[in-house]
Amino acid sequence: MAPIDTGGTHPLAEVAHHRLRRWLGMKQIRERADKPPTPEQVARHLGPYIAISREEGAGGHEIARLVARKLGWDILDRELLEFMAEHYDLPRKVVEFVDESTANWLGEVFNMLIDPRVISQQAYVKRLGHILLLAAYHGKVVIVGRGAQFLLPREKGFAVRVLAPEAYRIEQVMRRENTTREAAQKLINELESNRSEFVKRYFHQDLADPHVYDLIVNVGKCGTAGAVDLIASAVTSWLKVSGIGSETKT
Repeated sequence: MAPIDTGGTHPLAEVAHHRLRRWLGMKQIRERADKPPTPEQVARHLGPYIAISREEGAGGHEIARLVARKLGWDILDRELLEFMAEHYDLPRKVVEFVDESTANWLGEVFNMLIDPRVISQQAYVKRLGHILLLAAYHGKVVIVGRGAQFLLPREKGFAVRVLAPEAYRIEQVMRRENTTREAAQKLINELESNRSEFVKRYFHQDLADPHVYDLIVNVGKCGTAGAVDLIASAVTSWLKVSGIGSETKT
């Protein structure tokens, strides 16, 4: 495997580099050169994952981090995910593998750094999907935002919506950003609008639709610690009932 250039000094570059090296080093990617995966193998290898969608100011990122720690899973947060999608282009043969292709990909050069200045939004979404699928092949990953449950096979994941009353969220953003109530409200409105538009435009889904989630948690009622316990408990029960994640990845 050729060295992966992470593009220098970006604070997320080293983390992204390490994560991608680990994913690309998975046995099923390294060894499945001439033997394409069957549908049964694909189903066995994928997941489990948790997709956490959150209202701005509800503390979704912190809750996701604590859930990952409690379960002993990886976390793929918005900042790291966006950095990966904007800066890394997975090798063509790896993409073909992730897309359940039959091609032989041995000898592919891992030249993954691209110029983020020339990436289109559609190319970004496609690359986002490939990175999310690679993460899901590794399994046991908590993904924050970016419509993960709409890109990944739904039966292999557990989708959570973290929300809170508007007053609660405004207070949290005011404290986090050290700003006024008016500015916090404006920021919340802008971010919520952008997230909703992203999901609606590319996945034709409504973030506010309760039916696209397996669990909805109101942090204003149960607090951060309570939300973490609820999510971890629900996911543990789901894994036990579904059997997902109990298979050996070979």
